Amino acid sequence: MTNAVTRWRVALESWAIPPEILAQAPESPWTLAPDTFVARALRQVAAPSGESYDRALKALPADGSVLDVGAGAGAASLALAARAARLTGVDTNRSLLDTFAALASDRRVDVETVAGAWPDCAESLSVADVVVCHHVLYNVADLAPFVTALSAYARNRVVVEISATHPMTPWNPLWQRFHGLERPRRPTATDAVDAIAELGFGPRVARWERPATLDSMSYAELVATTCRRLCLGAERATEVDAALRDLGVDPAAPTLGGPTRQLVTIWWAGTAD
Repeated sequence: MTNAVTRWRVALESWAIPPEILAQAPESPWTLAPDTFVARALRQVAAPSGESYDRALKALPADGSVLDVGAGAGAASLALAARAARLTGVDTNRSLLDTFAALASDRRVDVETVAGAWPDCAESLSVADVVVCHHVLYNVADLAPFVTALSAYARNRVVVEISATHPMTPWNPLWQRFHGLERPRRPTATDAVDAIAELGFGPRVARWERPATLDSMSYAELVATTCRRLCLGAERATEVDAALRDLGVDPAAPTLGGPTRQLVTIWWAGTAD
């Protein structure tokens, strides 16, 4: 029987875009505008909230340390800055890390940023009281070393946040419409929990939601993003606009996939000495 870690990898690999479609893409369909990460960080700094924030805060001692893996602009860890003495952010995007560092400096907390892929860059880092990792796992096919390293660098707790389903799932009907392609529906957060449990970390789980409008973009940006996701050029924007409206997207409150975003917080005890 295929184990949970292998099932996760195989399911993620099934999201690969057929080469003949990818070859015609004018730009990468996987990228997300940096403004989205910055807006999310600013929102969490202004009003920290959410199940993931609560679980991390409970495990963070006063003047403690936080390691943020896949930090982006720092939404996961900057929310904890009022209690932490030190934040460390790891990400492959140096520009977003610079934004993270600037926002952390404004809050008078020590910050370190490391540009690199996890866990390859882990050896250069110190253990933290809490390790946070938000909206990264669906980019990680080889889950075992990634999750094991998260745990190894956490004294108290690892807190992971992901969407209940793959973040590209809302575009599935449009892949069928424009390319006649049936897209995958797995892995899901449940698959991630099963894999983490199989690795022996005893994950606990909380399912929650927040308004999708908190992460929304303008309608014009959604149309442009959808063209990119579907490997279509800007000349198809009028067709994409019509398709989004057919799916019930309201240009005045442009969200794809419904009015709420289904999220899952997964946490477990760290294994650092």
